[in-house]
Amino acid sequence: MRVLATGGAGYLGSTLVPMLLEAGHDVTVLDRFFFGEENLPTESSKGQLEKIRDDIRWCDGELLEGHDAVVDMAALSNDPAGAIDAWKTYEINFLGRSRIARLAREAKVGRYLVTSSCSQYGFQDGILTEESPPNPLTAYARANVLVEKDNLPLATPEFCPTAVRFSTLYGLSPRMRFDLAVNGMVLGASRTGKIPVMRDGKQWRPFLHVKDAARAIIKVLTAPVDKVRGAVFNVGSDDQNFQVGPLAELVASSMKSRPSVEWYGDPDARSYQVSFAKVKRVLGYEPELRPADAVHEIEEALASGAVSPTEKTKTVEWYRHLLSDEVASQRVALRGVVL
Repeated sequence: MRVLATGGAGYLGSTLVPMLLEAGHDVTVLDRFFFGEENLPTESSKGQLEKIRDDIRWCDGELLEGHDAVVDMAALSNDPAGAIDAWKTYEINFLGRSRIARLAREAKVGRYLVTSSCSQYGFQDGILTEESPPNPLTAYARANVLVEKDNLPLATPEFCPTAVRFSTLYGLSPRMRFDLAVNGMVLGASRTGKIPVMRDGKQWRPFLHVKDAARAIIKVLTAPVDKVRGAVFNVGSDDQNFQVGPLAELVASSMKSRPSVEWYGDPDARSYQVSFAKVKRVLGYEPELRPADAVHEIEEALASGAVSPTEKTKTVEWYRHLLSDEVASQRVALRGVVL
């Protein structure tokens, strides 16, 4: 299979691309490479890798020709990042990915997968399924709702669009992020002996290891089309619906240093529990990893120096850096737009 991965050098993409290559698929990564190209493999003994520096908002549609599948991950990647510029979030996360879906269909690409998020459930009681109404509280979540509504109806017998709503991701990745809950907890504990937790810790959130997210994408790409055409899947596991306070305690108990918990910020307005019965029933998918696995791998990587916190490992900080007047004046940006 020949796969085009937009945003393929990001946190999820840099985990997915090596797995696709190892499985023998050829991969084209289309990315602005704001976080660098070094997160991607330099070579593979199985699949072939091609890298294209471009933007989903205006790239030539001919780039999609000859591909069997598109994995559309290019986006401002979470609620805080989306809040920096709500219009830019709408433009990239919705209009850009809507454009790619239509270009894919025109180019006769058989499969199109867009990465969405369970964050669109916002604040709701009960266990939420794919049929539950969305309650988006942020620009990021609203864009995900819109792109699903716009792209999934494009389904035809020849074109198979699918949306996957990921839980909050965690775990070690070539393009590491420390602005995600579990990862940030481990970093904070490693540096200060305390785990930073947003008040009041009672908010519910589903979680998923980034490697399991990549496995889910491959599962969808290789599933029979009649199982995934026009479908949306919550991706995660029922036993990884956590309240943030107990999750912090789990992280603390999994670390060698046995850190304490330090509270910060105002109460989080987002709280939701999600059912993952559909993805298990339809695709036979279940995550293999748990937060403790990520704690151990991140703690070891920090201790060995294999990974270290920099401005690039915190998405919002890096976007603000890119948008700063000083840096923008020195940057040659496509069509004059940095992000």
